[in-house]
Amino acid sequence: MRVLMLSKACIVGIYQRKLEELARLPDIDLCVVVPPSWRDSQGETQLERAYTDGYRLEVTPIRFNGNYHLHYYPAFATHVAAFQPDIVHIDEEPYNLATWMALRPARRLGAKTLFFSWQNIRRNYPPPFNFMERAALRSVDHAIVGTDSAAAVWRDKGYTGPLAVIPQFGVDPSLFSPPANAAVAAESVRIGYAGRLWIGKGVDVLLKALAQLPDLDWTLKIIGSGPEEPDLKQLCYELQLGHRVSFNPWLPSTEMPRQMKQFDILVIPSRTRASWKEQYGRVIIEAMATGVTVIGSDSGAIPDVIGDAGLVFPEDNIGQLATQLRRVIEAPDLRRTLGQQARARVLEHFTQKQVAEKTHAVYSTLMDTPN
Repeated sequence: MRVLMLSKACIVGIYQRKLEELARLPDIDLCVVVPPSWRDSQGETQLERAYTDGYRLEVTPIRFNGNYHLHYYPAFATHVAAFQPDIVHIDEEPYNLATWMALRPARRLGAKTLFFSWQNIRRNYPPPFNFMERAALRSVDHAIVGTDSAAAVWRDKGYTGPLAVIPQFGVDPSLFSPPANAAVAAESVRIGYAGRLWIGKGVDVLLKALAQLPDLDWTLKIIGSGPEEPDLKQLCYELQLGHRVSFNPWLPSTEMPRQMKQFDILVIPSRTRASWKEQYGRVIIEAMATGVTVIGSDSGAIPDVIGDAGLVFPEDNIGQLATQLRRVIEAPDLRRTLGQQARARVLEHFTQKQVAEKTHAVYSTLMDTPN
């Protein structure tokens, strides 16, 4: 089967391991089309060519780069005509212009089509996005969604076709693995946060919780950028945490395996907003695979990802987060046990190989379905 995938997410090098795993599976000829970069609140991410064995990775121009709803790929029809795919996998939400534009040449060719969605809050969009969304829901042959809550959204919005719940990406446990000297050290406990510095990510909750633990020996490394960075630095000053907290720019994805090995605890303190709740959290499974103790809020999909292999607190509850942090900072054996359970959970549910195999099963189902 010839599969043409359109994915701005696949500019991230670490994500390309899924593509290599897909390309290794039987009877698949894979071509992945990506833009040269993608802009968001953290800046512009350039294409990383990190894991490219066994498939074609082609760059195509993008229009309205950074506009989530209006970006599109003007030359995508040329890629469809050149590759002649059996399946067009559109790694985009169904209400985006990019999806609507990509479906047109795929339908003209007679290729099977599917979209991917993380959308876990039901939203009603104005024209023309509601028209494009309805057209996509009527015409695609399959949908893949990242969580059960996303599946419920699209069923509620009228999608009646076949649907599979598969994370967009997993983690490579050979890259994200516990350090060789995995014994928990007696030195200062190293706490990490990696992600956007935006109010929905709740980093202020983490800082306020840590301010309640002045008697413990810990440091916090914050990796990321975003609109809240000045306010968070000011909060650190007000809480007198400056000597324990460092702010660091976002790292290339290929640097994250090394970075995760330097954490004892990773905290994901997300809080739900009117138009957003946590959808998955790549850093969660990366930390878990590395044997890091994970503490997350109960926003969105976080509890489903962590399961019983970490700790979960009610979002925005500073006191509960402080209590859980104290518990794991003071108990090296508990951190070790949770880290082992976290890696075991990733190996059972969240590897790139598993995600690739489940995606390949969807492709096989499409190929077996008559037009």
